[in-house]
Amino acid sequence: MAHTFTNLLYHIVFSTKEREPLIRDTWKSELYAYLGGIVRNERGILLQAGGTADHVHLLLKLPASVAVADMLRLIKANSSKWVNESGMSPGAFAWQTGYGAFSVSESQAPAVDRYIQNQVDHHRGQSFQEEFVALLQRHGVVFDPRYLWD
Repeated sequence: MAHTFTNLLYHIVFSTKEREPLIRDTWKSELYAYLGGIVRNERGILLQAGGTADHVHLLLKLPASVAVADMLRLIKANSSKWVNESGMSPGAFAWQTGYGAFSVSESQAPAVDRYIQNQVDHHRGQSFQEEFVALLQRHGVVFDPRYLWD
């Protein structure tokens, strides 16, 4: 085969450091646009972004040449620097150390897109911690709860 063809979709989830409610409604759309710019710079596509004051969900399409870990390192480092330099956050802004990354089939992308769009309503009845554990379990990710929130 002369060319490589991929359609690599990922549902990414990560929170602010210690799950502090630092993301304000007044600037979260700017944050999502900035995250999209970081993704585009690496030849990826941000299909959807959403979340609440303490976490972000992203639906990304990445080229095969970009590792998820590398993309998340760039997203988190550059966006936290941008938030801090712009003075949007009331205090020092930082993301948690880890993240969740889940593969998404093309057929499920619209459902994941809707899920991300409806984060505010979704979290009226479920905390971020409950949601994250449910995502890990749904995707068969083995984890030790003792170390989940370090």
